Amino acid sequence: MSPLRIATRKSLLALWQAEHIQALLGANEEKAELIPMVSVGDTDMRPIDGSRQVGVFTKRIQQALLDNEADIAVHSLKDLPTEVDPALVLAAVPERETIEDSLVSPAGWTLDQLPENATVGTGSKRRGAQLLNQRPDLRIENIRGNVQTRLEKLRAGDYDAIILAEAGILRLGLNDLERQLLPLEVMLPAPGQGALGIEVRSDDERAYDACHRLNHPPAHAAVHAERTLLAALHGGCLAPIAALGQVNGQTLSLKATVLSADGKQRLDHAGSIQLGKDFLSSASELAVEVAAALEEDGARELITASR
Repeated sequence: MSPLRIATRKSLLALWQAEHIQALLGANEEKAELIPMVSVGDTDMRPIDGSRQVGVFTKRIQQALLDNEADIAVHSLKDLPTEVDPALVLAAVPERETIEDSLVSPAGWTLDQLPENATVGTGSKRRGAQLLNQRPDLRIENIRGNVQTRLEKLRAGDYDAIILAEAGILRLGLNDLERQLLPLEVMLPAPGQGALGIEVRSDDERAYDACHRLNHPPAHAAVHAERTLLAALHGGCLAPIAALGQVNGQTLSLKATVLSADGKQRLDHAGSIQLGKDFLSSASELAVEVAAALEEDGARELITASR
């Protein structure tokens, strides 16, 4: 049979992710080839905010599936919109990488060590709001571009520090980068952070079967809870919403945080559930429960005001 075609963006991190899935498929004796593509998010360096459509990094490779240019799309799950296209299906979530964010600076400062009124670069409202919640003196400035571009801007002195996902740092082999992991009580991750999502056409049995063998049920349950919560809050990937699902044995726990854009208001809620045979249904049940508790505390108003 012909190799399965994997649609991927051309950034180094996206290529690493696609090559990783290609290798996992190869270990199962399933041949695959990469089909590199350029997304809107790779070429448009304007801030990603409420004036722009979500999915700027994912729509091009999803369209490649729909147009039969490719058979598999590999996503960073934190970038994948929660709206479901019935023509596509998430076939697998492989084992998750580290979920924390890192504070990157030439001096390797901790958050407490950052100078007063330091400029921190991030394109994420979630990260910016959580930073301001801890350090209201900080100047949060937008930053765009791939990891290498952001590091170049940091070295050029445009920022005192930047925030990067630790998963991306590790995947790119930047182990010597001066950085400090941000504790989860300070910086809860984005829904889906550190996880990859493998998407295929709903009617493509060969691609689905090949990819589903790579699924890691605990990771899938955790990110499904996070993404269902995000959808229930109508947050989209641009709102200051953070969530973390974790599986311990048969118990799934979910922590979630919603903040005002300036970090002055913060709502937290957590819950847990015993996973049933249909673990995705259990994850959805928990997510809806946690989202409802946050809404009761005023989460919807904070989300709307942050747009």
